[in-house]
Amino acid sequence: MAEKYLPGDLQVIEAPSSRAWYDLPVPMKKGTYSHAGTPKHAAYLGLPNVREWQPHNEDWKLPDDWKEILLKGMRERLGKFRSFRLFMEMCVRCGACADKCHFYLGTGDPRNMPVLRAELLRSVYRGEFTLSGRLFGRLVGARRLTESVVKEWFYYFYQCTECRRCAVYCPYGIDTAEITMMGRELLNLVGVNINWIVEPASNCFRTGNHLGLQPHTIRDNIEFAVDEIKGITGVTVEPSINRKGAELLFVIPSADIFADPHIYTFYGYLMLLHELGIDYTFSAYASEGGNFGLFHSNELMKRLNAKIYAEARRLGVKWILGGECGHMWRVLHQYMDTMNGPADFLEVPASPVTGTVFENARSTKMVHVCEFTADLIHHGKVRLDPSRNDRLRVTYHDSCNPARSMGLFDEPRAIIRASCNNFFEMPEQTIREHTFCCGSGSGIGTDENLEIRLRGGLPRAQAVSHVRERHDVNTLACICAIDKATLPTLLNFWVPGVEVYGVHELVGDALVMRGESPRATTLRGEPLAEETNAGE
Repeated sequence: MAEKYLPGDLQVIEAPSSRAWYDLPVPMKKGTYSHAGTPKHAAYLGLPNVREWQPHNEDWKLPDDWKEILLKGMRERLGKFRSFRLFMEMCVRCGACADKCHFYLGTGDPRNMPVLRAELLRSVYRGEFTLSGRLFGRLVGARRLTESVVKEWFYYFYQCTECRRCAVYCPYGIDTAEITMMGRELLNLVGVNINWIVEPASNCFRTGNHLGLQPHTIRDNIEFAVDEIKGITGVTVEPSINRKGAELLFVIPSADIFADPHIYTFYGYLMLLHELGIDYTFSAYASEGGNFGLFHSNELMKRLNAKIYAEARRLGVKWILGGECGHMWRVLHQYMDTMNGPADFLEVPASPVTGTVFENARSTKMVHVCEFTADLIHHGKVRLDPSRNDRLRVTYHDSCNPARSMGLFDEPRAIIRASCNNFFEMPEQTIREHTFCCGSGSGIGTDENLEIRLRGGLPRAQAVSHVRERHDVNTLACICAIDKATLPTLLNFWVPGVEVYGVHELVGDALVMRGESPRATTLRGEPLAEETNAGE
Protein backbone atom coordinates (compact mmCIF):
# COMPACT_ATOMS: atom_id res chain seq x y z
CA MET A 1 0.00 0.00 0.00
CA ALA A 2 2.96 2.36 0.51
CA GLU A 3 3.25 2.79 -3.25
CA LYS A 4 0.24 5.10 -3.30
CA TYR A 5 2.25 7.61 -1.27
CA LEU A 6 5.33 9.52 -2.42
CA PRO A 7 8.08 10.57 0.01
CA GLY A 8 7.96 14.14 -1.28
CA ASP A 9 4.26 14.42 -0.53
CA LEU A 10 4.64 13.21 3.03
CA GLN A 11 7.45 15.64 3.75
CA VAL A 12 5.07 18.56 3.19
CA ILE A 13 4.00 20.04 6.50
CA GLU A 14 1.02 22.37 6.50
CA ALA A 15 1.47 25.74 8.20
CA PRO A 16 -0.20 25.86 11.63
CA SER A 17 -3.60 27.48 11.73
CA SER A 18 -3.94 30.90 13.35
CA ARG A 19 -7.04 29.64 15.18
CA ALA A 20 -6.82 28.37 18.74
CA TRP A 21 -6.28 24.61 18.88
CA TYR A 22 -9.60 23.94 20.59
CA ASP A 23 -11.42 25.64 17.70
CA LEU A 24 -9.88 23.40 15.06
CA PRO A 25 -12.00 20.56 13.64
CA VAL A 26 -10.84 16.96 13.92
CA PRO A 27 -9.32 16.15 10.50
CA MET A 28 -10.38 12.44 10.43
CA LYS A 29 -8.48 12.09 7.18
CA LYS A 30 -8.42 8.67 5.54
CA GLY A 31 -5.03 7.05 6.05
CA THR A 32 -4.53 8.65 9.46
CA TYR A 33 -6.84 6.62 11.71
CA SER A 34 -7.55 2.97 12.41
CA HIS A 35 -10.77 1.04 11.93
CA ALA A 36 -13.12 0.52 14.86
CA GLY A 37 -13.18 -2.71 16.84
CA THR A 38 -15.47 -5.30 15.29
CA PRO A 39 -18.54 -6.41 17.29
CA LYS A 40 -17.40 -10.05 17.22
CA HIS A 41 -14.16 -9.38 19.07
CA ALA A 42 -15.51 -6.60 21.30
CA ALA A 43 -18.30 -8.93 22.42
CA TYR A 44 -15.86 -11.76 23.13
CA LEU A 45 -13.95 -9.48 25.50
CA GLY A 46 -17.16 -8.34 27.17
CA LEU A 47 -16.59 -4.70 26.20
CA PRO A 48 -19.40 -2.13 26.56
CA ASN A 49 -21.55 -0.66 23.78
CA VAL A 50 -20.84 -3.33 21.15
CA ARG A 51 -22.06 -2.13 17.72
CA GLU A 52 -21.12 -1.53 14.12
CA TRP A 53 -19.50 1.88 13.67
CA GLN A 54 -16.52 3.55 12.04
CA PRO A 55 -14.59 6.75 12.90
CA HIS A 56 -15.58 8.42 9.62
CA ASN A 57 -19.31 8.04 10.48
CA GLU A 58 -21.05 11.15 11.71
CA ASP A 59 -22.96 9.18 14.33
CA TRP A 60 -20.69 7.05 16.53
CA LYS A 61 -23.72 5.47 18.25
CA LEU A 62 -22.53 6.39 21.72
CA PRO A 63 -24.75 5.31 24.60
CA ASP A 64 -27.36 7.84 25.68
CA ASP A 65 -25.56 8.51 28.94
CA TRP A 66 -22.08 8.65 27.36
CA LYS A 67 -21.16 11.90 29.11
CA GLU A 68 -22.08 10.61 32.56
CA ILE A 69 -20.11 7.41 31.89
CA LEU A 70 -16.97 9.28 30.84
CA LEU A 71 -17.06 11.81 33.67
CA LYS A 72 -17.68 9.08 36.21
CA GLY A 73 -14.79 7.09 34.74
CA MET A 74 -12.53 10.12 34.85
CA ARG A 75 -13.49 10.87 38.45
CA GLU A 76 -12.78 7.27 39.48
CA ARG A 77 -9.38 7.29 37.83
CA LEU A 78 -8.42 10.65 39.32
CA GLY A 79 -9.08 9.10 42.71
CA LYS A 80 -7.40 5.79 41.95
CA PHE A 81 -4.24 6.81 40.10
CA ARG A 82 -2.14 9.45 41.85
CA SER A 83 0.05 9.86 38.75
CA PHE A 84 -3.01 10.71 36.65
CA ARG A 85 -4.12 13.45 39.04
CA LEU A 86 -0.59 14.86 39.22
CA PHE A 87 -0.24 14.89 35.43
CA MET A 88 -3.55 16.78 35.18
CA GLU A 89 -2.29 19.46 37.56
CA MET A 90 1.42 19.99 37.16
CA CYS A 91 2.34 20.86 33.55
CA VAL A 92 3.74 24.42 33.21
CA ARG A 93 3.69 24.35 29.38
CA CYS A 94 7.44 24.93 29.13
CA GLY A 95 7.41 23.24 25.73
CA ALA A 96 10.42 20.99 26.40
CA CYS A 97 8.46 18.06 25.00
CA ALA A 98 6.96 19.88 22.02
CA ASP A 99 9.43 18.85 19.34
CA LYS A 100 10.27 15.43 20.80
CA CYS A 101 7.26 13.56 19.41
CA HIS A 102 7.78 11.77 16.10
CA PHE A 103 4.16 12.37 15.13
CA TYR A 104 4.51 16.12 15.62
CA LEU A 105 7.77 16.11 13.66
CA GLY A 106 6.15 14.07 10.90
CA THR A 107 2.83 15.95 10.69
CA GLY A 108 3.35 19.44 12.09
CA ASP A 109 -0.06 19.07 13.75
CA PRO A 110 0.18 21.00 17.07
CA ARG A 111 -2.22 18.57 18.75
CA ASN A 112 0.49 15.95 18.30
CA MET A 113 2.83 17.90 20.54
CA PRO A 114 2.80 15.93 23.82
CA VAL A 115 1.90 19.03 25.80
CA LEU A 116 -1.16 19.63 23.64
CA ARG A 117 -2.14 15.98 23.43
CA ALA A 118 -2.25 16.03 27.22
CA GLU A 119 -4.25 19.28 27.10
CA LEU A 120 -7.00 17.40 25.27
CA LEU A 121 -7.69 15.71 28.59
CA ARG A 122 -6.48 18.43 30.98
CA SER A 123 -8.82 21.01 29.48
CA VAL A 124 -11.80 18.76 30.24
CA TYR A 125 -10.43 18.05 33.71
CA ARG A 126 -10.36 21.78 34.38
CA GLY A 127 -13.75 22.39 32.81
CA GLU A 128 -15.58 19.56 34.57
CA PHE A 129 -13.69 19.06 37.84
CA THR A 130 -12.28 22.41 38.99
CA LEU A 131 -14.07 25.52 40.25
CA SER A 132 -11.81 27.89 38.32
CA GLY A 133 -12.48 25.99 35.13
CA ARG A 134 -16.24 26.06 35.60
CA LEU A 135 -16.17 29.79 36.41
CA PHE A 136 -13.64 31.09 33.91
CA GLY A 137 -13.69 28.54 31.07
CA ARG A 138 -11.18 29.24 28.35
CA LEU A 139 -9.49 31.95 30.39
CA VAL A 140 -7.94 29.15 32.43
CA GLY A 141 -7.67 26.63 29.59
CA ALA A 142 -10.89 24.80 30.43
CA ARG A 143 -13.63 23.35 28.25
CA ARG A 144 -16.60 21.06 28.72
CA LEU A 145 -16.91 17.51 27.44
CA THR A 146 -18.75 17.25 24.11
CA GLU A 147 -19.05 14.63 21.37
CA SER A 148 -16.51 16.60 19.32
CA VAL A 149 -14.06 16.29 22.19
CA VAL A 150 -14.63 12.51 22.25
CA LYS A 151 -13.78 12.32 18.55
CA GLU A 152 -10.70 14.47 19.11
CA TRP A 153 -9.56 12.18 21.93
CA PHE A 154 -9.96 9.17 19.66
CA TYR A 155 -8.06 10.74 16.78
CA TYR A 156 -5.05 11.95 18.77
CA PHE A 157 -4.79 9.31 21.49
CA TYR A 158 -4.56 6.77 18.68
CA GLN A 159 -1.84 8.85 17.07
CA CYS A 160 0.34 8.37 20.14
CA THR A 161 2.46 5.23 20.25
CA GLU A 162 3.04 5.54 24.00
CA CYS A 163 6.78 5.45 23.25
CA ARG A 164 7.59 7.78 26.19
CA ARG A 165 10.30 9.77 24.39
CA CYS A 166 8.63 13.02 25.49
CA ALA A 167 8.87 11.90 29.13
CA VAL A 168 12.67 11.77 28.86
CA TYR A 169 12.74 15.52 28.28
CA CYS A 170 9.98 16.66 30.68
CA PRO A 171 11.57 18.50 33.65
CA TYR A 172 8.64 17.40 35.82
CA GLY A 173 8.69 13.79 34.72
CA ILE A 174 5.24 13.88 33.16
CA ASP A 175 4.71 10.65 31.27
CA THR A 176 2.34 11.57 28.44
CA ALA A 177 2.03 7.89 27.54
CA GLU A 178 0.21 7.43 30.85
CA ILE A 179 -2.18 10.21 29.85
CA THR A 180 -2.78 8.53 26.50
CA MET A 181 -3.45 5.27 28.34
CA MET A 182 -6.02 6.99 30.54
CA GLY A 183 -7.59 8.62 27.49
CA ARG A 184 -7.92 5.28 25.72
CA GLU A 185 -9.25 3.61 28.85
CA LEU A 186 -11.96 6.27 29.14
CA LEU A 187 -12.90 5.89 25.47
CA ASN A 188 -13.29 2.16 25.96
CA LEU A 189 -15.94 2.81 28.60
CA VAL A 190 -18.28 3.95 25.82
CA GLY A 191 -17.13 1.37 23.26
CA VAL A 192 -14.72 3.57 21.31
CA ASN A 193 -11.69 1.49 20.37
CA ILE A 194 -9.78 0.14 17.36
CA ASN A 195 -9.82 -3.33 15.90
CA TRP A 196 -6.07 -3.86 15.80
CA ILE A 197 -6.13 -3.83 19.58
CA VAL A 198 -9.48 -5.51 20.23
CA GLU A 199 -8.94 -8.42 17.82
CA PRO A 200 -5.44 -9.46 18.98
CA ALA A 201 -6.56 -9.23 22.60
CA SER A 202 -9.63 -11.35 21.81
CA ASN A 203 -7.48 -13.89 19.98
CA CYS A 204 -5.11 -14.00 22.92
CA PHE A 205 -7.93 -14.97 25.29
CA ARG A 206 -9.22 -17.65 22.92
CA THR A 207 -5.96 -19.25 21.80
CA GLY A 208 -3.17 -17.73 23.90
CA ASN A 209 -1.70 -15.56 21.16
CA HIS A 210 -2.53 -12.45 19.15
CA LEU A 211 -2.59 -14.22 15.82
CA GLY A 212 -5.14 -16.80 16.88
CA LEU A 213 -2.79 -19.71 16.18
CA GLN A 214 -4.16 -23.03 17.39
CA PRO A 215 -1.88 -25.39 19.36
CA HIS A 216 -1.41 -27.74 16.39
CA THR A 217 -0.35 -24.78 14.24
CA ILE A 218 2.19 -23.74 16.83
CA ARG A 219 3.60 -27.26 16.87
CA ASP A 220 3.66 -27.40 13.05
CA ASN A 221 5.49 -24.07 12.81
CA ILE A 222 8.08 -25.08 15.38
CA GLU A 223 8.64 -28.38 13.57
CA PHE A 224 9.02 -26.44 10.32
CA ALA A 225 11.72 -24.33 11.99
CA VAL A 226 13.49 -27.48 13.19
CA ASP A 227 13.53 -28.84 9.64
CA GLU A 228 14.83 -25.56 8.23
CA ILE A 229 17.66 -25.40 10.77
CA LYS A 230 18.54 -29.02 9.97
CA GLY A 231 18.72 -28.14 6.29
CA ILE A 232 20.95 -25.12 6.89
CA THR A 233 23.28 -26.46 9.60
CA GLY A 234 22.90 -30.23 9.54
CA VAL A 235 22.06 -30.06 13.26
CA THR A 236 18.76 -31.30 14.68
CA VAL A 237 17.51 -29.02 17.44
CA GLU A 238 14.92 -30.45 19.82
CA PRO A 239 12.54 -27.88 21.32
CA SER A 240 9.63 -29.07 23.44
CA ILE A 241 6.07 -27.79 23.94
CA ASN A 242 4.01 -27.96 27.14
CA ARG A 243 6.63 -30.17 28.83
CA LYS A 244 6.22 -30.23 32.59
CA GLY A 245 9.33 -30.10 34.72
CA ALA A 246 11.51 -28.14 32.29
CA GLU A 247 13.83 -25.66 33.96
CA LEU A 248 12.70 -22.70 31.85
CA LEU A 249 9.51 -21.55 30.18
CA PHE A 250 10.42 -19.64 27.02
CA VAL A 251 7.82 -17.03 26.07
CA ILE A 252 8.13 -15.27 22.73
CA PRO A 253 5.95 -12.99 20.61
CA SER A 254 3.81 -15.24 18.42
CA ALA A 255 5.05 -13.43 15.31
CA ASP A 256 8.38 -15.18 15.88
CA ILE A 257 6.91 -18.47 14.69
CA PHE A 258 4.72 -17.02 11.97
CA ALA A 259 6.02 -13.88 10.32
CA ASP A 260 8.96 -12.78 8.17
CA PRO A 261 11.59 -11.65 9.21
CA HIS A 262 10.69 -12.72 12.77
CA ILE A 263 11.04 -16.44 12.02
CA TYR A 264 14.80 -16.09 11.47
CA THR A 265 15.14 -14.70 14.99
CA PHE A 266 13.29 -17.81 16.14
CA TYR A 267 15.83 -20.01 14.35
CA GLY A 268 18.56 -18.14 16.21
CA TYR A 269 16.92 -18.82 19.59
CA LEU A 270 16.55 -22.54 18.88
CA MET A 271 20.12 -22.91 17.68
CA LEU A 272 21.60 -21.07 20.67
CA LEU A 273 19.56 -22.92 23.30
CA HIS A 274 20.36 -26.26 21.64
CA GLU A 275 24.07 -25.52 21.48
CA LEU A 276 24.12 -24.74 25.20
CA GLY A 277 21.95 -27.70 26.20
CA ILE A 278 19.36 -25.50 27.93
CA ASP A 279 16.40 -27.36 29.46
CA TYR A 280 13.41 -25.30 28.28
CA THR A 281 9.90 -25.60 26.92
CA PHE A 282 7.39 -23.50 25.02
CA SER A 283 3.74 -23.30 25.99
CA ALA A 284 0.90 -23.58 23.48
CA TYR A 285 -1.25 -21.46 25.82
CA ALA A 286 1.24 -18.81 26.92
CA SER A 287 2.26 -18.63 23.27
CA GLU A 288 2.34 -14.84 23.26
CA GLY A 289 4.59 -12.48 25.15
CA GLY A 290 3.01 -9.38 23.68
CA ASN A 291 0.19 -7.78 25.62
CA PHE A 292 -2.24 -5.59 23.68
CA GLY A 293 -4.09 -5.00 26.92
CA LEU A 294 -1.44 -2.34 27.56
CA PHE A 295 -3.00 -0.32 24.75
CA HIS A 296 -6.57 -0.81 25.94
CA SER A 297 -6.97 -0.75 29.72
CA ASN A 298 -5.27 -1.73 32.94
CA GLU A 299 -7.79 -4.50 33.51
CA LEU A 300 -7.16 -6.14 30.12
CA MET A 301 -3.39 -5.81 30.57
CA LYS A 302 -3.57 -7.54 33.94
CA ARG A 303 -5.69 -10.41 32.62
CA LEU A 304 -3.40 -11.09 29.66
CA ASN A 305 -0.21 -10.96 31.71
CA ALA A 306 -1.59 -13.47 34.18
CA LYS A 307 -1.63 -16.34 31.67
CA ILE A 308 2.18 -16.38 31.42
CA TYR A 309 2.51 -16.98 35.13
CA ALA A 310 -0.38 -19.43 35.24
CA GLU A 311 1.47 -21.54 32.67
CA ALA A 312 4.76 -21.24 34.54
CA ARG A 313 3.00 -22.58 37.64
CA ARG A 314 1.24 -25.38 35.72
CA LEU A 315 4.41 -26.54 34.00
CA GLY A 316 6.47 -26.35 37.19
CA VAL A 317 9.38 -24.40 35.68
CA LYS A 318 11.95 -22.54 37.79
CA TRP A 319 11.89 -19.23 35.91
CA ILE A 320 10.93 -17.63 32.60
CA LEU A 321 13.00 -16.57 29.62
CA GLY A 322 11.46 -13.95 27.34
CA GLY A 323 12.10 -13.34 23.66
CA GLU A 324 12.62 -10.28 21.50
CA CYS A 325 9.41 -8.40 22.25
CA GLY A 326 8.61 -4.79 23.03
CA HIS A 327 5.60 -4.07 25.16
CA MET A 328 5.76 -7.44 26.97
CA TRP A 329 8.75 -6.01 28.79
CA ARG A 330 7.08 -2.75 29.64
CA VAL A 331 4.18 -4.61 31.23
CA LEU A 332 6.53 -6.84 33.18
CA HIS A 333 8.89 -4.18 34.43
CA GLN A 334 6.47 -1.33 35.08
CA TYR A 335 3.15 -2.90 36.04
CA MET A 336 3.58 -6.59 36.87
CA ASP A 337 4.20 -6.16 40.61
CA THR A 338 1.20 -3.89 41.09
CA MET A 339 -1.19 -5.83 38.90
CA ASN A 340 -0.35 -9.49 39.32
CA GLY A 341 1.94 -9.40 42.33
CA PRO A 342 5.48 -10.79 42.56
CA ALA A 343 5.89 -14.34 41.20
CA ASP A 344 6.99 -15.79 44.52
CA PHE A 345 6.37 -19.39 43.43
CA LEU A 346 9.28 -19.17 40.95
CA GLU A 347 13.02 -19.05 41.65
CA VAL A 348 15.23 -16.01 41.17
CA PRO A 349 16.62 -16.59 37.65
CA ALA A 350 20.16 -17.92 37.41
CA SER A 351 21.90 -18.90 34.20
CA PRO A 352 22.39 -22.68 34.09
CA VAL A 353 25.52 -22.07 31.98
CA THR A 354 27.37 -19.24 33.74
CA GLY A 355 25.74 -19.23 37.16
CA THR A 356 24.95 -15.53 36.86
CA VAL A 357 22.02 -14.57 39.08
CA PHE A 358 19.77 -12.00 37.41
CA GLU A 359 19.00 -9.86 40.44
CA ASN A 360 17.11 -7.37 38.30
CA ALA A 361 14.50 -10.10 37.69
CA ARG A 362 14.09 -10.98 41.37
CA SER A 363 10.42 -9.93 41.31
CA THR A 364 9.27 -10.86 37.79
CA LYS A 365 11.41 -14.05 37.57
CA MET A 366 11.68 -13.33 33.87
CA VAL A 367 14.91 -12.61 31.97
CA HIS A 368 15.18 -11.00 28.54
CA VAL A 369 16.90 -13.24 26.02
CA CYS A 370 19.36 -10.42 25.26
CA GLU A 371 20.39 -10.30 28.93
CA PHE A 372 20.81 -14.08 28.84
CA THR A 373 22.84 -14.14 25.63
CA ALA A 374 25.01 -11.15 26.51
CA ASP A 375 25.94 -12.90 29.75
CA LEU A 376 26.92 -16.03 27.79
CA ILE A 377 29.10 -13.98 25.46
CA HIS A 378 30.66 -12.10 28.37
CA HIS A 379 31.70 -15.44 29.92
CA GLY A 380 32.98 -16.88 26.65
CA LYS A 381 30.39 -19.65 26.49
CA VAL A 382 29.34 -19.12 22.88
CA ARG A 383 31.49 -19.61 19.78
CA LEU A 384 30.63 -16.93 17.25
CA ASP A 385 32.18 -16.20 13.87
CA PRO A 386 31.27 -12.58 13.10
CA SER A 387 32.82 -12.81 9.64
CA ARG A 388 29.76 -14.81 8.58
CA ASN A 389 27.86 -11.52 8.81
CA ASP A 390 30.42 -9.50 6.88
CA ARG A 391 27.93 -8.88 4.07
CA LEU A 392 25.96 -6.83 6.59
CA ARG A 393 26.69 -3.27 7.68
CA VAL A 394 24.57 -3.01 10.78
CA THR A 395 22.98 -0.29 12.86
CA TYR A 396 20.77 -0.85 15.90
CA HIS A 397 17.33 0.57 16.60
CA ASP A 398 16.61 0.74 20.34
CA SER A 399 13.04 -0.53 20.51
CA CYS A 400 11.16 1.93 22.74
CA ASN A 401 9.85 -0.35 25.45
CA PRO A 402 12.96 -2.46 26.20
CA ALA A 403 15.09 0.69 25.99
CA ARG A 404 13.13 3.32 27.90
CA SER A 405 11.14 1.01 30.16
CA MET A 406 13.85 -1.40 31.28
CA GLY A 407 17.14 0.27 30.28
CA LEU A 408 18.19 -2.50 27.92
CA PHE A 409 20.84 -0.53 26.03
CA ASP A 410 24.18 -2.34 26.27
CA GLU A 411 23.24 -6.01 26.06
CA PRO A 412 21.91 -5.95 22.46
CA ARG A 413 24.94 -3.94 21.38
CA ALA A 414 27.31 -6.40 23.04
CA ILE A 415 25.61 -9.24 21.14
CA ILE A 416 25.73 -7.41 17.81
CA ARG A 417 29.40 -6.49 18.23
CA ALA A 418 30.23 -10.15 18.98
CA SER A 419 28.21 -11.35 15.97
CA CYS A 420 29.13 -8.73 13.36
CA ASN A 421 32.29 -6.93 12.31
CA ASN A 422 30.54 -3.89 10.86
CA PHE A 423 28.43 -1.99 13.39
CA PHE A 424 27.58 1.71 13.23
CA GLU A 425 25.56 3.82 15.65
CA MET A 426 22.94 6.29 14.53
CA PRO A 427 23.27 9.89 15.84
CA GLU A 428 23.47 10.19 19.60
CA GLN A 429 20.14 11.98 20.07
CA THR A 430 18.29 9.19 18.24
CA ILE A 431 19.52 6.13 20.17
CA ARG A 432 19.37 4.59 23.63
CA GLU A 433 16.87 6.52 25.84
CA HIS A 434 16.53 9.14 23.08
CA THR A 435 15.50 6.57 20.49
CA PHE A 436 12.79 7.42 17.99
CA CYS A 437 9.73 5.19 17.72
CA CYS A 438 9.00 3.10 14.63
CA GLY A 439 5.73 5.08 14.37
CA SER A 440 3.54 1.97 14.54
CA GLY A 441 3.59 0.84 18.17
CA SER A 442 0.77 0.69 20.73
CA GLY A 443 -1.62 -1.11 18.40
CA ILE A 444 -1.66 1.31 15.48
CA GLY A 445 0.46 -0.79 13.09
CA THR A 446 -2.43 -1.26 10.67
CA ASP A 447 -2.68 -0.85 6.91
CA GLU A 448 -5.55 1.63 6.90
CA ASN A 449 -3.56 4.31 8.76
CA LEU A 450 -0.39 3.95 6.71
CA GLU A 451 0.02 7.65 6.03
CA ILE A 452 0.27 8.54 9.71
CA ARG A 453 2.64 5.61 10.28
CA LEU A 454 4.95 6.75 7.50
CA ARG A 455 4.86 10.32 8.79
CA GLY A 456 5.42 9.22 12.39
CA GLY A 457 8.32 7.00 11.37
CA LEU A 458 10.09 9.74 9.45
CA PRO A 459 12.46 10.82 12.28
CA ARG A 460 13.56 7.20 12.74
CA ALA A 461 14.06 6.82 9.01
CA GLN A 462 16.09 10.03 8.82
CA ALA A 463 18.53 8.67 11.41
CA VAL A 464 18.83 5.43 9.44
CA SER A 465 19.37 7.44 6.28
CA HIS A 466 22.24 9.24 8.03
CA VAL A 467 24.21 6.02 8.64
CA ARG A 468 23.15 4.69 5.25
CA GLU A 469 24.81 7.67 3.55
CA ARG A 470 27.87 7.80 5.83
CA HIS A 471 28.64 4.12 6.34
CA ASP A 472 26.67 2.33 3.65
CA VAL A 473 24.55 0.63 6.31
CA ASN A 474 22.26 -2.02 4.83
CA THR A 475 20.89 -3.67 7.99
CA LEU A 476 18.79 -2.42 10.91
CA ALA A 477 18.75 -4.76 13.90
CA CYS A 478 16.04 -4.53 16.58
CA ILE A 479 14.45 -6.57 19.39
CA CYS A 480 10.71 -5.90 19.03
CA ALA A 481 8.16 -7.92 17.06
CA ILE A 482 6.22 -4.79 16.07
CA ASP A 483 9.43 -3.19 14.83
CA LYS A 484 10.16 -6.24 12.71
CA ALA A 485 6.63 -6.14 11.29
CA THR A 486 6.47 -2.43 10.50
CA LEU A 487 10.00 -1.14 9.96
CA PRO A 488 10.46 -3.00 6.62
CA THR A 489 7.59 -0.97 5.12
CA LEU A 490 8.86 2.25 6.66
CA LEU A 491 12.45 1.76 5.52
CA ASN A 492 11.47 0.60 2.07
CA PHE A 493 9.55 3.87 1.72
CA TRP A 494 12.08 6.30 3.21
CA VAL A 495 15.43 4.44 3.04
CA PRO A 496 15.30 1.67 0.43
CA GLY A 497 18.09 -0.88 0.63
CA VAL A 498 18.06 -1.35 4.41
CA GLU A 499 16.77 -4.71 5.68
CA VAL A 500 15.43 -5.46 9.17
CA TYR A 501 16.96 -8.23 11.30
CA GLY A 502 16.38 -9.54 14.80
CA VAL A 503 19.46 -9.55 17.01
CA HIS A 504 19.25 -13.33 17.48
CA GLU A 505 19.10 -13.84 13.74
CA LEU A 506 22.57 -12.29 13.65
CA VAL A 507 23.56 -14.66 16.46
CA GLY A 508 22.17 -17.66 14.57
CA ASP A 509 24.13 -16.81 11.44
CA ALA A 510 27.36 -16.31 13.41
CA LEU A 511 26.92 -19.27 15.75
CA VAL A 512 29.39 -22.11 15.25
CA MET A 513 27.57 -25.26 16.35
CA ARG A 514 29.12 -28.55 17.31
CA GLY A 515 28.73 -31.07 14.50
CA GLU A 516 27.38 -28.58 12.02
CA SER A 517 27.77 -28.99 8.27
CA PRO A 518 29.66 -26.35 6.28
CA ARG A 519 27.28 -23.43 5.99
CA ALA A 520 26.24 -22.64 2.43
CA THR A 521 23.49 -20.16 3.24
CA THR A 522 22.32 -17.74 5.90
CA LEU A 523 19.20 -18.43 7.91
CA ARG A 524 17.31 -16.55 5.17
CA GLY A 525 18.62 -18.97 2.57
CA GLU A 526 20.94 -16.39 1.04
CA PRO A 527 24.43 -17.54 0.02
CA LEU A 528 27.29 -17.11 2.46
CA ALA A 529 30.56 -15.92 0.96
CA GLU A 530 32.89 -18.93 0.83
CA GLU A 531 35.81 -17.11 2.37
CA THR A 532 33.73 -16.11 5.42
CA ASN A 533 32.59 -19.65 6.18
CA ALA A 534 34.53 -20.50 9.34
CA GLY A 535 32.34 -23.43 10.29
CA GLU A 536 34.18 -25.76 7.94
